[in-house]
Amino acid sequence: MINKRMRLGDLLVNSGIITEKQLEEALQEKDPNQKLGDVLLQKGLITEHQLIEVLEFQLGIPHVSLYNYPFDQSLIKLVPEDFSKRHLVIPLKKEGSKLYVAMADPLDYFAINDLQLTTGFSIEPVIATKDDIIQSIPKLYNSDELLTSFRTSETESEAEETVDDESSPIVLLVKQIIEEAVALRASDIHIDPHGQKLVIRYRIDGTIKTAKTLPKQAQGPLITRIKVLAQLDITEQRIPQDGRIQIDVDFHKVDLRVSTVPTIHGEKVVIRILDLSKAINNLNQLGFHDHHLLLIKELIHKPYGMILVTGPTGSGKSSTMYAALNSLNREDVNIITVEDPVEYQIEGINQIQVNPNVGLTFAAGLRAILRQDPNIIMVGEIRDRETAEMAVRASITGHLVLSTLHTNDAAGAIVRLKDIGVEPFLIASSLRGVISQRLIRKTCKDCLQVEKATDREKEIFAKYGLTIDTVHRGKGCPTCSMTGYRGRTAICEVLTIDDELRKWILKQDQSARKLQEKAVANGMEPIIKNGLRKVQEGITTTEEILRVVMD
Repeated sequence: MINKRMRLGDLLVNSGIITEKQLEEALQEKDPNQKLGDVLLQKGLITEHQLIEVLEFQLGIPHVSLYNYPFDQSLIKLVPEDFSKRHLVIPLKKEGSKLYVAMADPLDYFAINDLQLTTGFSIEPVIATKDDIIQSIPKLYNSDELLTSFRTSETESEAEETVDDESSPIVLLVKQIIEEAVALRASDIHIDPHGQKLVIRYRIDGTIKTAKTLPKQAQGPLITRIKVLAQLDITEQRIPQDGRIQIDVDFHKVDLRVSTVPTIHGEKVVIRILDLSKAINNLNQLGFHDHHLLLIKELIHKPYGMILVTGPTGSGKSSTMYAALNSLNREDVNIITVEDPVEYQIEGINQIQVNPNVGLTFAAGLRAILRQDPNIIMVGEIRDRETAEMAVRASITGHLVLSTLHTNDAAGAIVRLKDIGVEPFLIASSLRGVISQRLIRKTCKDCLQVEKATDREKEIFAKYGLTIDTVHRGKGCPTCSMTGYRGRTAICEVLTIDDELRKWILKQDQSARKLQEKAVANGMEPIIKNGLRKVQEGITTTEEILRVVMD
C-alpha cells in the first residue's frame, strides 16, 4: 500500500522528475508560506501535467480537467468561496455521504479535515491543476444568475442606482470580471459597446479573446460602477477619461489603469491589469539569452550615458526598465524617475507621476530632477524634442539616463532621435546602447509535440545561418485554453554604440536600414535571429516569431 503521507518532494525524486540537488535548492529558495510545487513550477523544473501525473500514479488519486466542466451550483453553499480560494479546492459532485472535490494539492490534509468537519461529508479528493482551479472559481461562484437581473430589470436606471451597493448584481458582476481576468493572466480587459449588446474581451498572452456577452441594459450600470471605482466623472460621457483602481484579488494587491473613450454605441472601457505580485524585478527572469543578458548588464552599469529600450506597445519595455532599476537600486545611489503613469512602485526609488494638467510634463519633471542630485534618471518615454534634448544633455553631464522609444528596431531609435530634432553630434556622444525587444508566446509544455520542420522553415533558418530539423508545437489542451501557447518570454537585439557606429551616426543621410546593416556587420544579432534560436530550443514556434517580428 502506498504511503499517502509521503512528501511531494520525495515523490518527485523517486519518480526521477527532479534530482535531490534540485529539491534541496528549491526548499532553500521556498518562502515559509509557499508550496514546494509552486517553486518547482516557477523554476521550470516540472510542468503542472508532470506534477499531476506523479501524484495520480503514486497516490492512486484520479485527476480531472475542469475545462468546460458542468459544475453543480448547489455545492457552493458547502464550500465557501474564501475557503476555495485559500486552499485551491473546488467542489465537483456529491454521491451519498461523499463529496468529491478537485484539489491542486491532494496532500493538504488540513484542508481535507476542515472540509469534513464543516460539511459533514466524507471528502474524496481528485487532482486538478492550480490554474484550472483558479480559473474555475469565478465561473462557479459568480454564475450566470448575476445576468438574470439585467434581463429581467425594467430599466437601466434601476440597476445604476445600485452601483454603490456591495451586494447588488452589478457590483458582483464587475468583481467577477476583474477576478476572472486576473485568474486567466489577462493583461487587459476590453469592455466594448455594440448596438444590441455589451462584449467583454480579455487580452491573454498578447491576443484578445471574447470572454462573455452581456445584454445591452448592463452597459450603463457596469461602466458607471467602473468609473465610480476609478474616481472618474460619471456625468461626463463625451470626452476620454483616465483613472486608477487598487483592489485586493485573491489576497494580493492588483493595480488597474482605467481608460474610457466615447464611441457611437456608448463609452468603451479598457482596463490594464498590473498584478503587483507578478511584477518581474530581476533581469534574469525576462527570458533573455545569456549573451544578451551580459550586454544589457554591461550597459546599465555604465557610470553615465543614455540607454534606450525600444519596441511597440506591449513589448515588455516597462518590465525591462523596472528590472534594470531594481538591479541598480543601492543605498549609495540616488535614482529618480518621471513616468506616465507610475506602473510599479519600487522601494528606495523616487518616482514622479506626470501631470500635464498642472504643467508637470516629462520635460518639466526632468528639469526638476536635475536639481535633485541624481545618479540615475529614468524617463518613462521620450515623446518630444524638449524631453529628448534634456535627456541627452543629462547623460552627457555625468548621469545614467534610461528611457523608452517606440521604434521597430534598435537602429530605428537613432533615426527617431534625429527626426525629433536632436543633433547627431549629441546622439553620438550620449547614446551608449539600444535594446529592442518583443514578447513572444511560449509553446504549452503540457501539450507540445515534436514535428519535422517544413521546407519553408528550413529555408528561413538557412537565411540566418541556422539549421532546424524538428520543431515543437502545442496541439492545444485545457491548460492553454486549446491555443497551444502558454505564457510569454522576451526576444531582443542589443545595439552597443562603438566608435565606428558613432561616425555613422554623425552622417546626416544615414537611414535606419543602413545603420541596422552596419550594426549586424559589427556583430549584433538581429531580433528575428534571436527569435529563431528560441524555436531551435523548443520554446516557441516559427509562426509565432514571424507573427511578432516581420523582417
